[in-house]
Amino acid sequence: MATGPIYLDYQATTPLAPEAFAAMQPWLGGPESAGGWANPHSAHLLGRKASAAVEVARGQIDALMPRGGRVIFTSGATEALNLAIRGALPALAPRRRIVTIATEHAAVRDTCLWLEGQGHDVVLLPVDRDGQVDMDAARDAVTPDTALVAAMLVNNEIGVIQPVDVLAEIAREAGALFLCDAVQGFGRVALPQAADMIAISAHKIHGPKGIGALWVREGVALEPLIHGGGQEQGLRSGTLSPALCAGFGAAARLAAERADADAAHVSLLRNRALEIFADWQVNGSLITRYPGNLNLRRAGVDVARLMSEVRGVAFSAGSACASGSGRPSHVLTALGLSSPDVRSSIRLGFGRYTTIDEIERAAHLIVDAANRQTG
Repeated sequence: MATGPIYLDYQATTPLAPEAFAAMQPWLGGPESAGGWANPHSAHLLGRKASAAVEVARGQIDALMPRGGRVIFTSGATEALNLAIRGALPALAPRRRIVTIATEHAAVRDTCLWLEGQGHDVVLLPVDRDGQVDMDAARDAVTPDTALVAAMLVNNEIGVIQPVDVLAEIAREAGALFLCDAVQGFGRVALPQAADMIAISAHKIHGPKGIGALWVREGVALEPLIHGGGQEQGLRSGTLSPALCAGFGAAARLAAERADADAAHVSLLRNRALEIFADWQVNGSLITRYPGNLNLRRAGVDVARLMSEVRGVAFSAGSACASGSGRPSHVLTALGLSSPDVRSSIRLGFGRYTTIDEIERAAHLIVDAANRQTG
């Protein structure tokens, strides 16, 4: 039986699936790997074997994507999103407008704001109290000058699902490209079939850290961010890791095979958690939401103290990517929450390997500690 804190931080990262670990082992380069250390870009026999493993993984990931595109491996979703945004813009000139949502992950939001400093016209669309994008504002913002529309499928902080299919059609009607950050939804939520680019990450679906991918529709022109040998289809230089690719592919295959069972299990966990947190408020919509993400608040709770007191549970006070920055959550702020409400919010993430017993014990530990704070 596992020891240590109960892990409820699935939005930050997910436990590595045993099947993904097993798929990686032949390519880790150990004494029993039979040449698994070989460079997949080499022309000799061992290199070709490593390359074949990479292509198997690519196919396993592509099987979950829309038809008519290709998968480009990257170091993670942040690189994939940067390649999509910055790589697509040169071919879209003279269009200068980029439209995205105020609650996007920093990998999109901060990249767009950097581009604004380079002379691009960036529009951050507002959201309502539930975290849903203002569709009237979206239709007004996507003009003939728009080059790119970027939207997250499932928000990493509040789990809200955006109407990405509608946003993709709005972009297409204006002649703009549509990029979907599907990091939190890949393998769990239906992808937008009209997207032009989709960014994903292995470690959010029980795969290894250090690898992601960008799916690109046929005909979309990109310029590389990283120059060198051009190993990855001329768009991403650097030697690929067959082990990381194999782990990613196995995780994607498993996500597809277990999609229904995982969805039912996560919904069961969510419903039990909500029963125990009945006196807490949910941040963001409960209807259009991935059930494995609960962002909750309770007035008067000091979350920093709560996390210190509940050391038996690994949970988050917000986005793990912004922890330690001192900045309040831009997502919760965009929902209209006050500073005290933002500071009294926690995020619980759970999934395939979380048990009912764990969710119950963790929830009671958190609620009891909060009760001690608020009297």
